[in-house]
Amino acid sequence: MPIDIAALKNRRILVVGDLMVDEYLWGEVDRISPEAPVQVVVVREETATLGGAGNVVNNLIALGARVSVAGVVGTDHHGDLLRARFADLGVDVAGIIAEPGRATTRKKRVLAANQQMLRIDWETRAEISSESLETIQRVLAAQIPEADLVLISDYGKGLLTPGLIAEIVAAARRAGKAVIGDPKGRDYARYAGLTLLTPNQKEAGLAAGIEIRNPETLAAAAARILAIAGLEKLLITCGKDGMVLFEPPKPPLQIRSQARQVFDVSGAGDTVVAVLGLAMAAGAGVAEAAALANTAAGIVVGKVGTATVSAEELAAAESPCPTDTRHKVKRIEELGDLGRDLRRRRKRIVLTNGCFDFLHAGHLQLFSASRRLGDVLVVAIDDDASVRSLKGAGRPVIPARERVRILTNLDAVDFVVVFAAGELDCLIASLKPDILTKGSNYASGEVFGRETVEQNGGRVALIPVVDKTSATEFINHIKKDAPPQGAS
Repeated sequence: MPIDIAALKNRRILVVGDLMVDEYLWGEVDRISPEAPVQVVVVREETATLGGAGNVVNNLIALGARVSVAGVVGTDHHGDLLRARFADLGVDVAGIIAEPGRATTRKKRVLAANQQMLRIDWETRAEISSESLETIQRVLAAQIPEADLVLISDYGKGLLTPGLIAEIVAAARRAGKAVIGDPKGRDYARYAGLTLLTPNQKEAGLAAGIEIRNPETLAAAAARILAIAGLEKLLITCGKDGMVLFEPPKPPLQIRSQARQVFDVSGAGDTVVAVLGLAMAAGAGVAEAAALANTAAGIVVGKVGTATVSAEELAAAESPCPTDTRHKVKRIEELGDLGRDLRRRRKRIVLTNGCFDFLHAGHLQLFSASRRLGDVLVVAIDDDASVRSLKGAGRPVIPARERVRILTNLDAVDFVVVFAAGELDCLIASLKPDILTKGSNYASGEVFGRETVEQNGGRVALIPVVDKTSATEFINHIKKDAPPQGAS
C-alpha cells in the first residue's frame, strides 16, 4: 500500500551521530599542471553543507520532520557554522556539544565536470571526553521519550561508543521507541538491540567477514550480522541493484531500483536512513518504508553533491500516475539550489515570466521558442493578487493553482514557480538564469529583471511575436459572448 507522503510531516525524529561539514570546490579542468602530471582545476564556486549526521537531518527537514540532533563539534569556526546551519533549519540543537581541543570534522571535495577529483578530510577519531559524554547522556535521557523514532548515524568519529549506543537502546526500549542505525566499522556487536541496521553491501561484507559475490553470499553475510548484533531486521543497500530486506523467518525481500542517471552517490545512505526512519515513524511497515527509502535514494544520486529529496519529488516518483507533474512545481526559496544544481550539470537555464491567465497560441509559441534557447525552461507566474493589481478587477479568470497545473503539463516547461508582487527580482537573483525571455512586443530596456540577469552574466532574448493575440481580448470577448476577431 503506498505511503501517504503528507503523513511524514511533523514527525519527531532524534538524530544521534557524527556531525561534519561537507565543503565543495566546483570548477573546470582544461589543462595538465606543468609541475606534476595532475589536472588543474579552475575553481568557479565554493559551497559548504551539512555532512554526516547533519545530512540525515537535512533530509528529514526537507520532508517536513521536526528534528533534534545530538553530537559533538569543536570550538572552532566550522563548529559555529554547523550550529548556525541547524538553527536556520529550525533544528533543536540542545544536544550539540562543543568540546575544547577537538576539531570539527570536515570533508572538502574538489569537483569538475560533475566528477569528484579529490577529497581532503580533517577529522578526529578519538572518543569524546567524559564531560561531553555526560552532557549528551543527560540530553538524550530527556529527548528520547519525546521522539517518535531515534536514528543513529555512525561515521566512526568517536561519539558512538558501545556504552553510549547501549544507553540509547535501553532508553528507547523503556520509551517504546524504535532505533535505526547506519553503522560503521567491523564490530556490529556494538549495535545489539537496535530495531534495524542499514549497512551497504561493502560494509556488510566486511562486518560479516564474507566476500559478497551473489545472492547466496549476501544472504550468508546477513545471517551472520543478524546473529552477531542480535537483530530481527537488517536492510542491506546494494547500489544500482537496490536493497535487500532480511527479516527472518520471511524470505529476503529484494527491492529493485529504477534505472536512473547517477551523478553522485555522496550521502545516498543518509537519505536511505532518514526516509526509512521517517516512514516508520509515520506508521509504515519496514518493507513499505524501505521501498520509499529506495525511491528517495534513486532521486538523490541523480543530483550533484550531498543532496536531499523534497516531498514533492518523492510524491511524484511514488505516484501511480505517470503524468504526475508535482515535481515541476518549485518555491522561490528552492530556486537557488535548483540553479546551482543545473549549472553544475552544465544546463543552460531559460526563464520567462508573466500572468499567463487564459493560455493561448502566442503563449505556447513563447514557451517553445524559449525552451529551444536552452536546456531547461522555468516559467514564473504572478500570483492571483499580483494579476489583479496588473489586470484589474475580475482577474485572474484562472486561479494560480490551475495555471500551475496547466503549465506543468506542457512538455516545453520544466519548472513552474509562483511569485507575488515585488518578488520577481529576488526570484531572478536566486535562479541566475542564463537567458530571460519576453515577447518582442517589449523593448529590451523595458524587460523587468534585465539588469539583474546581466549582472549575473546572462542576457535578455526577445521572442518574435507572430500573432498579436491578447489574453485580455479573449477574456473580454468571452464575457461579451462573442469570439475575438480572427478566431474561428
